[in-house]
Amino acid sequence: MLEQGKGPKRPERSERQEMTMHNRKLLELTGVRNVDSFDSEEFLLETDLGFLTIRGQNLHMKHLSLEQGLVAIEGLIHSLAYLDGTPQTKTKGLFGKLFK
Repeated sequence: MLEQGKGPKRPERSERQEMTMHNRKLLELTGVRNVDSFDSEEFLLETDLGFLTIRGQNLHMKHLSLEQGLVAIEGLIHSLAYLDGTPQTKTKGLFGKLFK
């Protein structure tokens, strides 16, 4: 049902996500809300736990079901990283801790 002045409601999903990688060649994900962008070297996914980037070579989408929150990506996978929006702080080394 649509409320006046608002778009369709997105179904509530749990704060849970599962990833299964098979030999760095197939990645299966749950908890995917949207595919923001993708090409053969990078995917940007909006998930229940935040934005996720997947980098690699010859990447392509094998399966997509946003209704179920499922995505399967094939190709050579190099990295997975969540984009938290918080700047990463360097941990202080031994001298940094000694000389505050």
